[in-house]
Amino acid sequence: MRKLALPYAQQLGLSIWDVRYEKEGGAWYLRIFIDKPGGVGIDDCEAMSRAINRPLDELDPIRESYCLEVSSPGLNRELRRAEHFAAFSGSRVAVRLIRPLPNGTRDLTGILSGYNEGQVTLTADSGETVSVPVRDTAWVRLQEDELEEYEEK
Repeated sequence: MRKLALPYAQQLGLSIWDVRYEKEGGAWYLRIFIDKPGGVGIDDCEAMSRAINRPLDELDPIRESYCLEVSSPGLNRELRRAEHFAAFSGSRVAVRLIRPLPNGTRDLTGILSGYNEGQVTLTADSGETVSVPVRDTAWVRLQEDELEEYEEK
């Protein structure tokens, strides 16, 4: 889906942050998260939705019926791809682990200090360096105050 959406986003001056196909309750959702320097607004979301709607209908890549949602990744955006981790290296993040660490900790906050081959490393607020496989995280999210610095770059 990302490959399908990318040229339409680029024509609108947008980038694709993430694409997810998820089930919530009994309904399926195709969620396309868009971004651009300075952030996206409702007009950007509407333009992307209109641009991608017809190609999705014509190609019909998803057999089930679903709801299309186009939105911003938000202030506390989830970091999921290698390029996300690279763009926000040195930023404050929150990490929720699927299973607790041996010391019982399941939630970490700190400075993202690295990402390599599926391992995310951060300097936790406790001062220790923690490295965990991304597959063992429920999510890694940017802390709200870090987005402003990213947009200024």
